[in-house]
Amino acid sequence: MGDSISAEYGLVRGTGWVPMLQKRLTEQKIDARVVNASISGDTTSGGRSRLPALLSQHKPDVVVIELGGNDALRGLPLEMTQENLARMVEDAQKAGAQVLLVGIEMPPNYGAEYGRRFNAIFGNVGKARKVPVVRSIFAGFDQGGDPQRWFQPDRIHPNAQAQVKLLDNVWPELKKLLR
Repeated sequence: MGDSISAEYGLVRGTGWVPMLQKRLTEQKIDARVVNASISGDTTSGGRSRLPALLSQHKPDVVVIELGGNDALRGLPLEMTQENLARMVEDAQKAGAQVLLVGIEMPPNYGAEYGRRFNAIFGNVGKARKVPVVRSIFAGFDQGGDPQRWFQPDRIHPNAQAQVKLLDNVWPELKKLLR
């Protein structure tokens, strides 16, 4: 479950990190099928409302939740974002799925305090619901040069060359859940 970051916004279909995940699973002979339930522009409220039907339809063993960025970009209350993520994790756990929560960092123009509080949401939910957390799907983008080289001209959505980096950021924690 995700937003535009996982829904391949601005990319050729089939080239995003989620389709790359299916390929990696196949290459590593891990018998798993990936269902990409990501929608560009989705918020945690949207994900929360869609999740029960998806859990019922697909009966997943693992649910990856990459949502929250659009909540912040729209200035939605941080408490609401945290509650929505917590409820999604709880719903997935009640359905028998393991959950991986994937965080995202806000651009610095939102201010240091807002960014700190927003980033803490993912760790708070992970700790409370005892699920692993990827601190940021954008981890490492700021190392070794201009971090904007990983983004499309809108400076929000990762470009094609960044997709393997996104997958590599998610993979270590996800692989632990697939054993």
